[in-house]
Amino acid sequence: MISELKLGKRAIYGRSLAGIFTSLHIPWLDCLLDIGFAPRRATGVAHLFLSHAHLDHLGGLPSFLGMRGLGGSRRLLKLYHPEEVTVDLKAALDAFSKVHRWPLEVDLQPMAPGDELSLRRDLKVRAFRTLHPVPSLGYLFFNEVNKLKPELQGQPSEKIRSARLAGHDIFDVSARLELAYATDTRAEVLERHPEIGQAKTLIMECSFLDERKPVKSALDGGHVHLDRLLPYAELIQSEALVLMHFSQIYRPTEIPKLLQARLPPGLAARTHPLLPEGGRWWA
Repeated sequence: MISELKLGKRAIYGRSLAGIFTSLHIPWLDCLLDIGFAPRRATGVAHLFLSHAHLDHLGGLPSFLGMRGLGGSRRLLKLYHPEEVTVDLKAALDAFSKVHRWPLEVDLQPMAPGDELSLRRDLKVRAFRTLHPVPSLGYLFFNEVNKLKPELQGQPSEKIRSARLAGHDIFDVSARLELAYATDTRAEVLERHPEIGQAKTLIMECSFLDERKPVKSALDGGHVHLDRLLPYAELIQSEALVLMHFSQIYRPTEIPKLLQARLPPGLAARTHPLLPEGGRWWA
């Protein structure tokens, strides 16, 4: 069952379980983050952002494209992905199209760390490198906001208009960081890309929470262990920290208690674990 996580007037829909599936529907961005299963409610989205090509983040793609076809969608889904997997993604979709006897087509959009794209007039996305054993990316979504230059603030409108007509640049452009997505990775990603901790909403994996998983084992697999996340807690200034991708070694009902007990109080108050309703991983 799809979980709903309300963050003020916005909501995130999805499921995430380490090694099994991850897919998040972000309606206000018109996108999916990963496609480890095929969420029917999101078949109309324009954009799909793939963090990496492990099957728990990619395996639902053929079913999802089939659903879009049944729904009569005529626009190609834009699939943003690490550039290293472009050739293999195309080959896999060609093979599925052959056995399905129907074309499973997407608009492949390869990205490298630092690449920026405009998704609509008021929304951009930037890719950044995450720390996983295979090619992987995180994504930072932001708006660019024009702000009147300090020397013109408070000046009469006639002076501002004259400066504009004279061809002077009257605005400074700043980025309003809306959402950052970082999975599967290590906690050091916060140090390498501190801007993601400034996003209004930060969605991040936290697969392991205590001594039941050795820290070294988590690091070797390219995953976040809470013991390694805690030293970077001060870098997370986001209004909402969404943690997900928890391991099955934890029961869903114990995860909120563990987070509340171990996170600094100020961060704990802003943390929202993405968990299944009903207290069980499998409904």
